[in-house]
Amino acid sequence: MNDNRREEIELARRAAKGEYDAFEQLVKRTEARLYGHLLRMVNNTDDARELLQETYLSAFKNLKAFQGTAAFSTWLYRIATNHALMHFRKKKPEVAVEDLDVPTHEELKKRTISDWDMDPLQEAHKLEVRHILEKAIAELPPTYRAVVSLRDVEGLSTSETAKVLDINEGAVKTLLHRARIYLRELLSPHFEAEDLLHIEGGGK
Repeated sequence: MNDNRREEIELARRAAKGEYDAFEQLVKRTEARLYGHLLRMVNNTDDARELLQETYLSAFKNLKAFQGTAAFSTWLYRIATNHALMHFRKKKPEVAVEDLDVPTHEELKKRTISDWDMDPLQEAHKLEVRHILEKAIAELPPTYRAVVSLRDVEGLSTSETAKVLDINEGAVKTLLHRARIYLRELLSPHFEAEDLLHIEGGGK
């Protein structure tokens, strides 16, 4: 267990006993990344801020349920993601894995984009690419959006992402794999085929 995780567990323990300053420290440590995740999920600043408040309110009310078996930030991501997914379910049903319209391997080969596992997020250091990418992520169905945000943007491991979404690691890999293909399809009009071929697949 690293020092940061140990400190967060201790702060959570103190906060559960009613030390509000400890909870405030946890908020300061996590709010920027958590807000970024929620903003990618809902693509609306007002909704993201509201969901952020709901996340911390839920976390504060349920601090005694935090066992420390996972990082506190992972626990928060789970609460935040659940709130975001409920936000979408109030509007329309979730898209099932098998219903996501992604091309077949043969279709991709015909388009001269041969790397099935290409990860477009590795190009996100470029400002113009990041803007295009953020728009593309916003077009993903909510669960796929969550997987991409958690796994590829926030850098959570497959195991941590599975805990956040309450699914097994195989399901995380399947969702991420299909989401990356879908993202590539959304992004491909903005790039030359030969450029896409040089983007290596990461985080398999």
